[in-house]
Amino acid sequence: MTAGPADAPAESARSRLDAVVKTYDIRGRAPEQLDATLAAALGAAFAEEVGVSNGRGVVAIGRDMRDTSPYLADAFTDALVAAGSDVVDLGLCSTDLVYFYSGTHAMPAVMVTASHNPAAYNGMKLCRAGARPIGQGSGLEGIAAAAARILQSPPAPGRVRGSVRHHDARCDYAVRMTDLVPMPLTRRRRRLRVVVDAGNGMGGHVVPVVFDRLDVELVPMYFELDGSFPNHEANPLDPANLTDLQAAVLEHRADLGLAFDGDADRCFVVDECGKAVTPSAVTALIAEGFLRERPGATILYNAICSRAVREIIDEHGGVPVRTPVGHSRVKAEMARTGALFGGEHSGHYYFADFFLADSGMLAALHVIAALTASATPLSDLMVAYDRYPASGEINRSVADTAPVVRRVAEHFGHREGVSIDWLDGLSVEHERWWFNLRASATEPLLRLNAEGVDDEAMAAVRDAVLALLDDD
Repeated sequence: MTAGPADAPAESARSRLDAVVKTYDIRGRAPEQLDATLAAALGAAFAEEVGVSNGRGVVAIGRDMRDTSPYLADAFTDALVAAGSDVVDLGLCSTDLVYFYSGTHAMPAVMVTASHNPAAYNGMKLCRAGARPIGQGSGLEGIAAAAARILQSPPAPGRVRGSVRHHDARCDYAVRMTDLVPMPLTRRRRRLRVVVDAGNGMGGHVVPVVFDRLDVELVPMYFELDGSFPNHEANPLDPANLTDLQAAVLEHRADLGLAFDGDADRCFVVDECGKAVTPSAVTALIAEGFLRERPGATILYNAICSRAVREIIDEHGGVPVRTPVGHSRVKAEMARTGALFGGEHSGHYYFADFFLADSGMLAALHVIAALTASATPLSDLMVAYDRYPASGEINRSVADTAPVVRRVAEHFGHREGVSIDWLDGLSVEHERWWFNLRASATEPLLRLNAEGVDDEAMAAVRDAVLALLDDD
């Protein structure tokens, strides 16, 4: 087992466990909250939940490049082995590579990562065989309860002891990715030049292997794996973390730029002018491509995606289905509806032909394929999908979110031509604008997203909601 920081003594193990179990995954400061003791308890609990104890199964485990990831992965692995589970150690990899392996080999899996969070954090994303997600409502609460029991009374070792096999699955993953998105014949005079900012995250580990199979000129940025994130945080949802990529696209006269988050399951796009392309527009672009192949297919989009996404799905003969935000919810709705594809405004993209899982790499390949087939630059190609001015996500600190949201609902509810729903937080829609106001699952924050038919309509509704929030 890799030596790591000493387990944190400041809080009880149970209180730390409560702090790190989130809605969709495990996430917290490491090692202050998430340490080897908790990782081992979670590993033993995971073995119980997915039924792999005493020689009954195999678990795949991968990890990102954070300083705390090796010892957390080792502690989780040791607990699985002690319980009698065999383990395939995938080593350093992206989260969607873990999903690929889980789906291809029909085995449960865990990815040790804090995704886009800062360097002080770490966590775990868990799934059952076939890359089926484990979150609240699909097993995570059972794992948390079992881990709490295990912390109080550690289990005896299993009747048999498991084994560990190390495997680098990047080449198999690259073949699968490029098989799923074959590149069309190009209409361009030269190869596409693509700048990729890996943010010192796992994109730097998987992008070279995948792009080696493409006929593109790759310009790498920050491919060195470094969990301290020396250049910028690996969170491309924050516009400040895209500025280096935008400058590099202009400097290299590239056709597009791609930015991956820390575990490379999300991808953000920058056009040849250095302008960020919204994930809603990317969702609409990919949806249109799928609907050309499968007219009438169901396409998912979440509650904060642009109104343009729904319109474009309708215009191309698809069935639009609106979902709450969050990967476990989107994946469950994909399974229920038989959807072909789903997109979130946070940069997560889900594919039925990829075990219903999300993959930043597949999204990137779909954008590259669409641009390869087009004679126009990316900025012109995306005009049709980016129809309305949007506020972007605005966060406000609010100590008690529920009464504030109710006050906003009451303020807008009496207006003529307004409809309200509570699919995910509060959504208020008018023919000239809409907004969504959601409470954060982990912080005392309200998150506002607003959109209008023009800048004036968007700004008016945005400012009206913010005024109500600032009155709190």
